[in-house]
Amino acid sequence: MCFRRPLKFSRTENSVGLRFAVRYGYGLMRFQTERFGVPLFGWRCPGALIGAMMALVLSSCSPDELYQLSDPTPSSYPIHGIDVSYYQGNIDWPRVRANGTTFAYIKATEGGDVADQRFDENWEGARAAGLQRGAYHFYYFCRPVEQQIAWFEAHVPVDPDALPPALDMEWNPQSKTCRIHPPREKILADMQRFLDELERHYGKRPVIYSSIDFHRDVLEGAFDAYPFWLRSVKSFPAKRYGDRRWHFWQYVEKGSLPGISGFVDKNAFAGTHADWAKFCEGELDPRAWP
Repeated sequence: MCFRRPLKFSRTENSVGLRFAVRYGYGLMRFQTERFGVPLFGWRCPGALIGAMMALVLSSCSPDELYQLSDPTPSSYPIHGIDVSYYQGNIDWPRVRANGTTFAYIKATEGGDVADQRFDENWEGARAAGLQRGAYHFYYFCRPVEQQIAWFEAHVPVDPDALPPALDMEWNPQSKTCRIHPPREKILADMQRFLDELERHYGKRPVIYSSIDFHRDVLEGAFDAYPFWLRSVKSFPAKRYGDRRWHFWQYVEKGSLPGISGFVDKNAFAGTHADWAKFCEGELDPRAWP
């Protein structure tokens, strides 16, 4: 619900109409509903009228305003970032940094033979602009885990200033080449090998990214000693992932940001600035996370 805070006067034309409707009553409500193609005098019940007005409310809400009153919202957290790949095209990293972005997770590799064609450019561009950045690998279930480990390490340099590497684990039903669902036990064992080797090689405990369905099918109850990065674009993560502790919340999948011409994923870090400093150093224990 977006009644959790006063209506914003700088939102869309719909919210302007709604503001005046609420302030001046029935007459302007009639004007707004008819203006948007909903004749007031054709209503058979008050519920239909309320539904129409709620549609106007929701059309003017920001992502923050769509969460329930009891839930934290993305703006409850001070550290925000993005995750990118070559799909974002040429990124103006200084402009991204100037618009409140603290960190970026950058796609490096997929499977054992795909390297993101803009990784080197994004890796250096984010660093030069003053963002803290990390690399992620998109796991491919039709490649041996050993090949995927070697592929990632061949493309991502060891940088003590980088964020911990991230392992992207999700089902990929759109894949044209690999749609298998290995047994849970095999996935967990292969993930553990991947995570152990990345921690040894890069010196920081890796992050696990997951989607709702993959977490439900495979990861629930596993890897409590690792930081989690959870995709939940329609609700607060606790509503989808139960009591799973999380460090990163991917709360928007088609966001906009100055410096990026197309859509971009947006993320929030769960802790304070002090927590963030510990995380960047690899010193934040996920098991002690609230």
